[in-house]
Amino acid sequence: MQKFALLSVSDKTDLPSFAQALVEKHGYTLLSTGGTAKLLREKKIPVTDVSEHTQSPEIMEGRVKTLHSKIHGGILCRRDSQEHLAEAESHNIALIDLVVVNLYPFERVTANPDCAFDDAIENIDIGGPSMLRSAAKNHAAVAVVTDPVDYQRVLSALDSPETLPALRRELALKAFQRTAAYDAAIASYLENLASPAVFPSRFSLQLPLAQPLRYGENPHQQAALYGDFHKFFHQLQGKELSYNNILDITAADALIREFQKPSLAILKHTNPCGVASAPTLLEAWQLAFETDKQAPFGGIIIANRPIDRSLASAIAEIFSEVIIAPEFTNEALELFSKKKNLRLMRSSPDQTSPHKRRDVALRSVIGGILLQDADTRPIDPSAFKVVTQRQPSPAEWDSLLFGWRVVKHVKSNAIVYAANERTLGIGAGQMSRVDSSRLAAWKANEAHLSLENAIVASDAFFPFADGLLAAAGAGATAAIQPGGSVRDPEVIAAANARNMAMVFTNTRHFRH
Repeated sequence: MQKFALLSVSDKTDLPSFAQALVEKHGYTLLSTGGTAKLLREKKIPVTDVSEHTQSPEIMEGRVKTLHSKIHGGILCRRDSQEHLAEAESHNIALIDLVVVNLYPFERVTANPDCAFDDAIENIDIGGPSMLRSAAKNHAAVAVVTDPVDYQRVLSALDSPETLPALRRELALKAFQRTAAYDAAIASYLENLASPAVFPSRFSLQLPLAQPLRYGENPHQQAALYGDFHKFFHQLQGKELSYNNILDITAADALIREFQKPSLAILKHTNPCGVASAPTLLEAWQLAFETDKQAPFGGIIIANRPIDRSLASAIAEIFSEVIIAPEFTNEALELFSKKKNLRLMRSSPDQTSPHKRRDVALRSVIGGILLQDADTRPIDPSAFKVVTQRQPSPAEWDSLLFGWRVVKHVKSNAIVYAANERTLGIGAGQMSRVDSSRLAAWKANEAHLSLENAIVASDAFFPFADGLLAAAGAGATAAIQPGGSVRDPEVIAAANARNMAMVFTNTRHFRH
């Protein structure tokens, strides 16, 4: 019996060699369309146009070509049903055992910010998903191939027919995953156009598996990474990234993007434990490290400028899990190469992902997920309001803005003491804000750093004056906080009594 394979692909990687093997080694008759058929003919591989096979021309600029009973009947016919087989014979429908289809590149086309709406619509494939779904449904008899990476597996299975049923089922799953992701991408694109500021009535997210992970937060938890994380960070050396490494890298990247001057941050468990801006990265490292010389052990270091040998030498004196920078000099790479387990990551300035409908943050909860806009609103000093009798001095303003950028990335309740564009003490994650104030002051004392004439930044309002008084008692002369408490007058009065300057930002940066 004549064997038919239908080939219609936009990604033509390795197609000629695969098609040739199907014809010469396995005796298939090839059916194809448009550019795929043209390529096969150029390679001297015999092929029959789908329009010739169906005796129905391609119409409407190729929009209608494979939507035909001789195509879908040939794919969907149950080989174990005498009724199906009889109908196929009576309608002169040849059975198609192999379907090789990948879809119009909708995701790639719409990832271009200059993509016109009409171009997006023309790249919505109709016949391709229909054939994939037909073939996947009838995988008991039909092999469906959506990815060139599977060509060799199919050829190997054709040589060992006993392996075909298991492979067909696996490929069917892959086909349904592909059509689901494709439909989700189209829906996401149209949702963004319809109302980009409103969350959709139904949320779906289809991301490719990037890599399995050794385990999750703890060894007894399985984990995997999905999406295109590796588009933004390229690993240059070191052990495989862990689940916790990836969380820390993400937090570090969000923090360092707040700064334009040469800046460096040290993080532990997604919280900054030292941040500084300075004329050089080496100076920034020294200032950030002085904030807390214990916490950085096994931490994450990130810089917003290339790391050279002098900085690498200083950093190499402590144990770090991950170091991130936009570039490393050859001398720095050579020095770091002696630490085989150290993970070096080169960061990319590109933060555009085709998988994002918008910049969102997701959290799993019982029975579903929480979805919100990511806290990426730019800091706007023009919206700030001085609420005390005393205005901040120019030096205090610089420190207030620096502290506000850092405290935004500290887990609540968050308090940051800062001066001269460096952190002096950080209090994170305490159940009361006054405890965070005291903890941050204690950390500064442990580091032998004076808080005299420092500023204090609070991610959310001071609910009572005690938190502010604790900061003033430690030496702070100015404070920055969102404001909005019913006790704001009490807190402002306490600041005035201590001759402190205080700024309300009118924006909260609470991190639960």
